[in-house]
Order: sequence, then C-alpha cells, then structure tokens
Amino acid sequence: MQRKSARLAGPDTWVGVNHWSRTGGPLMWRHYDPAVVDEELRVMREHGIGPTRSFFHWPDFMPTEHSLDGELLTRYDDFLDRHHALGMRTVPTFVVGHMSGQNWDPAWRGGRGIFTDASFPDRQRWYVRELTGRWKDHPAVAGWLLSNEIPIYADRRSRGIGTLDADAVTAWAAALFSEIRAAGATQPVSVGDGAWGVEVAGLDNGFRVRDPTPLIDFHGPHVYRMDDDQLRLHLGAAFVCELLDIGGKPVVVEEFGVTSDHASEENAAHYYRQVLHTTLPAGATGWIPWNNTDYDDLADQEPYRHHPFEMHFGLTDSAGRPKARLREVRAFTEVLRRTDFARLRRPDTPIALLVSSFLEARYPFTQPEDATSVVNNARQAYIAAREADLPVGVARELDGVPDDCALYLVPSMKQLTAPTWRTLVQRAEAGAVVYASYFVGEHRTQRGPWWPRLDETFGVVKQLRYGLVDPIEDDELRMVLQRDFGGIGAGEELVFRVGGTDGSRAFLPVVPDGAEVVAVNGHGRPALLRHRVGDGWLVLCTYPVEHMAAMTPRVNPEPTWRLYAALAEVAGVPPRVRVDDPLVSTGLMEHSVDGRVFAWFVSGHPSPVVVKPVVAGGSLAGLDGSPWDAVELGAFGVLVGEVPA
Repeated sequence: MQRKSARLAGPDTWVGVNHWSRTGGPLMWRHYDPAVVDEELRVMREHGIGPTRSFFHWPDFMPTEHSLDGELLTRYDDFLDRHHALGMRTVPTFVVGHMSGQNWDPAWRGGRGIFTDASFPDRQRWYVRELTGRWKDHPAVAGWLLSNEIPIYADRRSRGIGTLDADAVTAWAAALFSEIRAAGATQPVSVGDGAWGVEVAGLDNGFRVRDPTPLIDFHGPHVYRMDDDQLRLHLGAAFVCELLDIGGKPVVVEEFGVTSDHASEENAAHYYRQVLHTTLPAGATGWIPWNNTDYDDLADQEPYRHHPFEMHFGLTDSAGRPKARLREVRAFTEVLRRTDFARLRRPDTPIALLVSSFLEARYPFTQPEDATSVVNNARQAYIAAREADLPVGVARELDGVPDDCALYLVPSMKQLTAPTWRTLVQRAEAGAVVYASYFVGEHRTQRGPWWPRLDETFGVVKQLRYGLVDPIEDDELRMVLQRDFGGIGAGEELVFRVGGTDGSRAFLPVVPDGAEVVAVNGHGRPALLRHRVGDGWLVLCTYPVEHMAAMTPRVNPEPTWRLYAALAEVAGVPPRVRVDDPLVSTGLMEHSVDGRVFAWFVSGHPSPVVVKPVVAGGSLAGLDGSPWDAVELGAFGVLVGEVPA
C-alpha cells in the first residue's frame, strides 16, 4: 500500500509559525510597529523558522463594501519586505472573520450569509482578487489561504437557518480559488478551514474535505485535541494526518499548539516534541504552530479580555524571550536538516487499517453515532498499531480496499458495505490475513453486526438473538491463548479493560464451525478464532477490544498492540525495526535518492527509559555513524537513528 509522501512545490519545507505581532494581536495592523515586527521575525528565524502564516484582519483591511484600507496595505508591503530581507516568507490568509475565540464581522456585512447571499460572496471575490493582484509577485509570498477556521465563523451565523449547504461552501471556495489564479498567483493555495470536515471528525458541519480537494494544493489541519489518555493525546494529530491521505495532496499541520495557562513549560515542550515527531512519519510535510508570541499587554483587548488563556500560546513570551517549545522547533529543524528531509519518503506498507465509509458517506437511515464511532475506534486501532511498531496505512473504504497488503485490520466495525465484505474475503483467499472485531454500535437502531454471511465468512455459527445484545458483564476481558499465535504463546493471558455504553459493551457468542479457536475468554467462550480461506486467514475477535479501549480513560498501552503484533507475524510482515515496549514507538523514513533508512524512536514515558531495538537483518547507528545497541530516551524523548543498508 502506497502511503502519502506528497510535498509542497517550492524551495523549502514549511516549518513556520502563525504570526500576530504582540503590538496588537488581531488588531496589529492598527498598531503596526515595524521595529517590533522585525525583532519578532528575527527571533523566529534564529530558531529555524522559515515561513509565517499571516492574516488580513477582514474588518480592518476592508472597512467598506467597496474599498480597502490603503494605509494597511502599505503596512503589509513593509511586512512582506521585512520577511524577504530575512530570507523568510509568509502565507497570507484572506477572510479572517474568526480569531481566538471571537468572531469579527465587517461593519458592512448586514447579516448576509457568507456563502449563500449572492452579493456577499461577490464582495469576497473582489477582496481576494485585489489583494492577490497586489502581492502575487512578491518573493516573500509562499502561498495563500482563503480563510481562518471559517466553519466556526459561518456556524455562528447559520444556526437559525439550518445546516450549511456543502455544495454552497464548495462553490464559495471554488470562486475564491478562481480569483487567486485569475490574478496570476502561482503559489500553493488551500482553504484554511482546519480540515474539520466529516471525513475527519465524523460530524457533519456542512464542510467537506473531499469536495475542494481537486482545487487545493495541500490539506491544512488545525489540531487542538483534548483527551483523557496520554497516548491518544500525543498521537491525535498524527491520526488526523493519516486520515487526510485524500487526493494525494500534501498535509501541512497548519495549526497546533498549547497555551502556557493549560500546561507547564516543560510539558508544553514535551507536547510540541511529540506532535512534531509523530506527525512526520504519519505523512505531514509542513508544520505551522500557533503562535509566535504572548500578549500580556493586551489583556484589556478582545478576544484576550474574555479568553485570557489565548494570550499565552506563544513560542516567545510577551517580551520576545524564547520559550522551551521554540527550542523544540529549533531542534526539530536540525533533525530535518541532518536527515535531508526534503528527499525523505514514507515506505510503502503491507498493512492497511480500514476506515468504514460510514464515517463520511451519509447512507440513508443511519445514525450520527455510526460515523463518530468509526473515527474513535479507528483512532484507537491506530494507537495500538503504533504501539506494536507496525507501519500501518489508513485505507478509506470509500476509496476501495487496496489489493497489495498482507494484513488488513478492520477494528470494532459495525458497518461496511456488502461489496467490501466480499472484497475482504477475496483478499484473504489470495493469501492475506484479514482481522475483524465485533461491534454492535452505540445506539439501538438496527444494532448488531451488519456483516453479511458472518457465519460462512468466519467459520462459526453465531448465537445471537434478534433485538438483544449479549452484554459483557465482567470488568475485564481475560483472553487466554489456546495455541501459539504469532509471538504470543499458548497459555498466555491478555487482559483488557472493558468499556463502552450499556449497548456497546457486548460480545459475539459463537461456536466454531470450521474455524480454529485461538483464544477463549475467562468463561471458556471463543474470543479469537481464525478460519482458513484459500491461501489466507480470516481472524475474528468476538469482543470490540478497540472500542472498549477508545471508551476508557487512561487505558494505553493496552493489550491490543500484542494482538496486532501477532497478526503481523502470522501475515509474515513484522516491523523492520521494533522495540518490546509499547510506550516507545518507531517509524521509518526512506531517502528517495540514496536509499538510506532513518528510524524515529518516540517515547511516551514521562521519565527516561532505555530500550533495545530489534532490527530485522541489520543493525542501528546514530546519525553520526556510531553503533547503537540501545536507545536512551529522555522523558517523552525522541531520537533518530539510521538503519545501515
């Protein structure tokens, strides 16, 4: 399975920062101070940052329906020139109506709909055309963004008139894209919406990721995840990057960050390190954290007056002094330099994590939970795969099941289409291992597995009763292996915490009818079975182990990683580099020119740890060429080594 390695066209990798000057935050153009801006940019440049993402605060730049503010245009000229003088570039953002917990309307809007009132999109088109025409040839312009988080801005105005029309949103985006290109701009363009469409979140806000994909040059997720599990938090942005393997477009993590009011400086630095180094092997090729500075002097100004935590997302404090997180960005850029990141690619993978089309397709007579459970269960499966050091690739059912994988993971899946089930059986008959775990869903509407010919497919006879579920009454699932399976020996026990809703805490009662029982639960019932079909295997887990973990706080690591590691062994595709510690994950990148392979080691331990890597058919060395028998990692630490050819 080929994994996304697409990159932005241009001379550099986007390791940048979102920029508002400390002289005004969103109102910086009213209080523009060239000397302060120059100082801010110099500090960023000294720490390895190349591009900024900058913002045309819409109410200021377009004070009337038919005019632009000439003084602010001149100030932005100066802003661009200062970037160029420092060897930096910027990505201007046009429609900035939402920022940091507040919506900002142009005074002349008059309540018109952003997408649906013909005159209002027309004014936006004029605005974009004029600004693009002025700066399209400036060497400091690296790209363009239509908006900043416009789903939030639009949603506040649309609640009284129903759900946003996805077609209208896409038409709006297409119209603004056309103005940028008609003005003669050739730089990369994207929407700036945060990539919060149903394809990523499972929640339909009227926006789509797929619809504008043919128009855009990169996906730009904004990730500010809150969670109840450390690994889910640290790998949240990486999973979003994997989900955005849509249309072959690059992924730039357009916003991520942490306010000092929500975390200690040490833990904020840990978070930065984790996000940067976990999203890289997940397909990200650009990073623009939020944001450049703190705003303590703006406490009386909106939005900081009512959202005071927004003052402290800075890479520097309000006096311009670097914080620990800025030093993390600097260290990250040094790793990119030493590995020649511009020429790295993700290796193809023989392992696919299948994401149900019920996440995004909106089939008739389904429920919202059918979509959100897909993304939650798949995220947890991704975490288990990373704990097992498996180079898993995310495959969307809507795009078809890849035909070149040795292992297919179908985690806690209630619904796939009938043709996909047929295809999975065909993949197994051709020699693959197909793993699926039972899941009834989180609601009562047609609950139960939507799996056609479940019995014949998996070599069992199900003992289900119509309209009822078989509840898991224990607080733990004790899965006892009855035979050797991959790297798990007969007699070993895997213990899973049970979680879920009253309806979803359910197992599948079966008796084998051709299948081999690999493991039983604590009551002797089949918990894991495998059924030979053709040259491969269909493996059935009768418990929703991924869903149970997804619904449980502070659960990771949990034993699903051992199950996945065993499945990879059975399929003949163990990881090339692994460690026997689920809190230390590995990821590989290949040099596209000379074939070198680099191994990332990312620790989820809150204290130092030493691990001994296992390298298939080889050894491991540091970037300086010194041999590594062990890898010493600090708290939430990261090290990168090389796998000699």
